This record gives sequence, structure tokens and C-alpha cells, in this order.
Amino acid sequence: MQVRIPEDKINEIRQAVDIVDLISDYVQLKKQGRNYMGLCPFHGENTPSFSVSPDKQIYHCFGCGAGGNVFSFIMELDSLTFPEAAIKLAEKANIALDISSSQVASTTETSFSKELKQMIEAHELIRKFYHHLLVNTKDGQHALEYLLDRGFTLESIEKFQIGYALNSWEFVYKFLTKRKFEPAILEKSGLIIKREKDGTYFDRFRDRIMFPIFDQKGNTIAFSGRSLGSEEPKYLNSPETAIFNKSKILYNFHLARPSMRKLQQIVLFEGFADCIAANRAGVENGVATMGTSLTSDHVALIRRNSESVTICYDSDNAGIEAAYRAANLLSEAGSQVRVAMMPDGLDPDDYIKKYGEDRFTKEIVGSSMTFMAFKLLYFRRGKDLQNEGDRLQYIEEVLREISQLDKAVERDHYLRQISNEFSLSLDALKEQQKQLYFAQKRKNQGQSFAEQKQKYVSSRQIEPLKPAFHNAERRLIYHMMRDPNIAYKVQERLSSHSFNIDEHQAIITYLYGYYEKGMEPNPSQFINYLTDDKLRRVIANIEMMSVNEELSEQELSDYINQVLKHQKLLMIKEKERERQQLEAESDFSGAARVAMEIIQLRKSL
Repeated sequence: MQVRIPEDKINEIRQAVDIVDLISDYVQLKKQGRNYMGLCPFHGENTPSFSVSPDKQIYHCFGCGAGGNVFSFIMELDSLTFPEAAIKLAEKANIALDISSSQVASTTETSFSKELKQMIEAHELIRKFYHHLLVNTKDGQHALEYLLDRGFTLESIEKFQIGYALNSWEFVYKFLTKRKFEPAILEKSGLIIKREKDGTYFDRFRDRIMFPIFDQKGNTIAFSGRSLGSEEPKYLNSPETAIFNKSKILYNFHLARPSMRKLQQIVLFEGFADCIAANRAGVENGVATMGTSLTSDHVALIRRNSESVTICYDSDNAGIEAAYRAANLLSEAGSQVRVAMMPDGLDPDDYIKKYGEDRFTKEIVGSSMTFMAFKLLYFRRGKDLQNEGDRLQYIEEVLREISQLDKAVERDHYLRQISNEFSLSLDALKEQQKQLYFAQKRKNQGQSFAEQKQKYVSSRQIEPLKPAFHNAERRLIYHMMRDPNIAYKVQERLSSHSFNIDEHQAIITYLYGYYEKGMEPNPSQFINYLTDDKLRRVIANIEMMSVNEELSEQELSDYINQVLKHQKLLMIKEKERERQQLEAESDFSGAARVAMEIIQLRKSL
């Protein structure tokens, strides 16, 4: 039986949850005029095109077309059904509902979503047990002492829910199957492995310190197990599964989000051990990649939540190369990038153990350098600057980078730095920097006009101009959603005619049904009434238009005439084809008759 939430409760939830507050939990928003703008959470972009209207309680992305109200936002972002989204929003607004999440799940979950839920539940259960074994049992005592000897505190062990996996081949398998988890589900989740020879199962993790990995909502979705001795591999990670994709997950993101949103800064580490150590030192806005290079998904997640990123990777060659790649990706996406350089080949964890937490926060994270300053060090690598050839190559490389800087003050600062270091004429450096700049500019201008036009349109994300009848229909819908009298006037004057755009006609058909049920005129409430996501997006787009709230009789007539005029123009085109066909068949009397009909239609325009 389908769970039904009363209409009055839906309206109460909609009125209680402010859309700006809700979306701000997921997207960094900035006020622009009456609305708020940010990077769309539904597609990757560098230029904000996601608009939120506090007045209308509507969001719309001018890039991908996503749009709707608080319900559709949660539904689309978290892949929830409407009842599930309503329950989640009701909990946020402290509104009591007479149904539970389990009731909704029992009626709306697909077999696939149930499977995912079981995989997460299995991870949650075993995470709690791993943690209990570490901190409360003799079996985990040696692992706890190992962690404490390495500088971990009981507070950080609790905060990050670190645990211990018993040195057993079948403990997890037996523990979870006794609790009605199917072995096939546990295998898919990566917790157990199936033996090929006889089809039996054994635990993936044995005698390891267990670091749980959480998704953005705080659900346990995977583990990384560290060996206690010389056993290889040193770190054994969960495989990628339906709930765990390391290219999309940033370790500690769920805990770091409040701090990163408050500070508008993220500190990015290479691994979770560094992230945990930095957290002990007070760096609460730290996140880490999961044993993979920074991906476009990671970058999009970072950009949605913070403007500034400080990269704190290892200072060995691999770490510096990874930091350079990550900094370029983030900079190209529009982030303000700084790099915290680790000395003496140390990683953050080792540095904190050697020099202490205060020095790490002040001298490493607090003294991070700009991306350009990091580039000056990066391009020195492998070069002997006492050698004339290497020195000239280095200077040209950094001048090319300096020429890409937007601010004149920055360019001047680094040019003077190069001038002083190599005793070179500042004027000569400026001249060469300009030559490099204009050479790159000419190269860019060599692109075809079509490429430049596409790049401009993509960056601006401007919608193509719509014909007059299209805009007229949109404006009519805008006013019809606010006044039933206008809706019925349009219905009467169009008579047997319909809107020209199929989506527009579908919307007003739903709207008449909505009013016939006695519903109040309210665009955000009407969106809930619709079952088609595409139509919801169209309405969100219409709601973002700049429209005069007052509609005069003359304007109403003009809009309706534009709708009818387009239909007549289509009829004229059809009659023209008919006349040509009759002439081709030598039916001149018939052709003359159709010609007269065309004249009458043109007169009516």
C-alpha cells in the first residue's frame, strides 16, 4: 500500500523549511540581488549558474535545467522518493508525522535500494563492533597500545571510530549472517570474499586496525585496514562497490563540512592518517583523498563547499607532483589555491610527532604559500640554476606562468622577485613576460570562431532567445499559477486551441486539475502536485523569469494573441504546401480556393 502524507502536512513542511537554509547545507551560496547563486550540485561547472529564490522558494540551474522546491531538491540530490524526502524535511523542521521512515521504505524501496541499505547497515554494525573490540576488550588491547604509541589519542580514536578486526577467518561472516545478512550481499559490500575452490566465504580484514570510511551523510561505506606488523599490504582497502567509489569520496568530509563552511577553506591531505593527525592539531577542516589522485568529482565537491583550498601533501617527489596536479585542477575550477610545504621529506603525521601540533598549524598550514610561489619552487626541481641553460629555461617557464596571472600587482611582485634573485633587469623581464602573454593570446585567437563562440556561450550559459509565442505562453503560465481567474480566462479565450509547446500544455492541464481540487494558488505547492520531473524543471525556469506581478487586460490579450498567431502561421505553412501540391496536380481551381483561404488567414493576423 502506498504511503500517503496529508496535504496539510506537506504544506506545513514546505512553509517551515526555508529553501536557502536547506540548500546552503549542500551548496555555497552568495547573495546576488534578490536571489542567491552558487555552483550547481547536479552537474560539474566552474561558473555559478545555480539560482535560489528566497521569495518564491524555488531553485533553478540555468546550466543543466534542474529546478524545483525543497522537496524536489532533496529528492534529486539524495535519490529519495517524495515520502522519503518529506520525512527527512519534517525531521529537519521538527514536524511530527504519523508515519516512519521504515513504513515509507517498505512501500517505496526497489530491490536495488534495499540491497544498498543492507550493505550500509552491515558496515554500520561491523564498524561499531570493530570499535568496541579496540577500546573495550582484551583482544584489541595490543592494537590500542600500538595506536597510542603512535600518537593517537583516545579522543581521536572515538571521533574517527577507529576499530580492530580480530585475527579470524570467519568472525565477520558468522557475526553478520547470524543477523540475517545474506552472504551474497556481504560479498558485494566487500566485507567478505568467496573462495573459488569450494564456494565458502572468509573475512576480508583480519588482525588489522580498522579505519571506517564515511559518505557525505555520515554512513559507513568502506574500511581501510592497517597491518600491525610487517604484513603486506600495509593498508588493505575495501574494494569499490555500489556504495563506495573512492573517486567521489573525500575522507572526513562529513565531519569537516561545518568547519570548512565556517572558515571557507579546506585543507586537503593525501591520506587519512595525515588527516587524523592534523585534526588532533586543531585542523578540523581537513579532508583526504582515498588512495587516489584528485578527481573532477572531488574538485566539484570541494568547489561547492569552499572557495579556498590549502594542499598539504608529502614533500617527496611523488607528493610534490601530486600537489602540482591537484593545484592545477582546483585552480582551473576557480578555487583559490595555496600549498603548505612540508620540510625534510616528512609527511604531516611525522611532522606533528617530531615538532608538535602548534608548529604544524602555525608554520605549515598557517604559513602556506600561493600557488604561484609553489610553481617557482616546482619548476626548479631537477635544474642546476648555476648552469646557464637550466637558468634561462627556468626563467622562461616561470615568466610564462606569471603572464597568466590576472592581477598586475601579483605579476609585478613575482617579476621583482626573479629580477632580484638573478640580477636581471626588471624592464627586460617585463618585456619578455608581455611577449609570452601576447604569443599565448595570438594562439588563443587562432581558434576557429565556432570554438570561441561555443566557449563563450558555455561559460556564460545563456539560454537561446525564445520566439514570441514561447515567451507569451511562459508568462501566461506564470500568472495562471498565481490567480485561478486568469487561468480560467485563458482557458475560455483559447477555446478549443491549446498551447504550442507540449510541456506548457501539460502544465496548464495539470493546473486546471489542481484548481478543480480546491487547491490554493501557489507555484511551490503546485510543483509538489506534479509527478513529472521535466515539468517541475520547466516551472522552476518560468519562476526565475523577471515578470511584472500585475497583469493588465491588454497584456493578457496580447499574450493570447501571440499563442493563436503562431497557430495561424503554422496553418498558413500547411496551406501553402497544400496549394503547391494542387498546382503540381494541375488542380488550379482547388489551388485558387486554398490561396483564398491563405489570404483570409493572413488578414486575420
